[in-house]
Amino acid sequence: MADRSTDAWYPTAAYLYLLHLDGPALAWEYLRRHPDYRRDWLHRRSEPDVAQAWGLRLLEDPALDARDAHPVWFFDHDAMLQLYPDADPPPDAAVFEFWRIPGNKHLIHDGKRLVLTACWPGCCVRLALAPGLADGMAFLYAVRACAAPCAIYRTIAAEMDKLAAADGTTPAAAACSRPTPSALLELHTLQALDATLAGASLREIAIGLFGDEAVAADWYANGGLRSRVRRLTRRGQSLMRGGYRRLAQLH
Repeated sequence: MADRSTDAWYPTAAYLYLLHLDGPALAWEYLRRHPDYRRDWLHRRSEPDVAQAWGLRLLEDPALDARDAHPVWFFDHDAMLQLYPDADPPPDAAVFEFWRIPGNKHLIHDGKRLVLTACWPGCCVRLALAPGLADGMAFLYAVRACAAPCAIYRTIAAEMDKLAAADGTTPAAAACSRPTPSALLELHTLQALDATLAGASLREIAIGLFGDEAVAADWYANGGLRSRVRRLTRRGQSLMRGGYRRLAQLH
């Protein structure tokens, strides 16, 4: 068995940032590993239909992980805040103030409008700015109509609450509770996917994820650990090859 300890996928610490990603960011982590997507990027096939085939408005560099990439999904996911100029604002209307939005900001034009991503410790919000909206202008939020809008309203309200809680200041740090089981599942899935793409065996993946002692104690035919690693590798392949669309809420 080859020594995999020097492989890029082996150190779990390199994947800890995944524990704090939301659905759209996790979707990018799976998509950017797809060999065909990486080929399309390499050939700079920037036509809109190529990007839309992957669920994006524009192709994004797959070398960038979710901490540095800013993919714009097609269509917008439910948590995207859409801002429009208010055509008939009251005297005390709130105004759009770019520099009061907290966190590190990234602006990109997706061909239709500006998309602003703002991230600070523990939070990330995405805003679509309609053409004509300028700093200091009264604005309103738009919600896409649907048959059962209550869930979307709650999602939008939660994103607005993030902005209200920050109130123009960027927290220096955020205290995080223990990772949830679902966050740990994504970490292990992506680590196992990278190992699979690197040609590692199931046993080698198990050692990298859970350690030599765990494998020595529980690695047998149809054993619990072997089945767990097999499920992780299958799940990673499935999410990379289209399942990421569910995480990105592509409808």
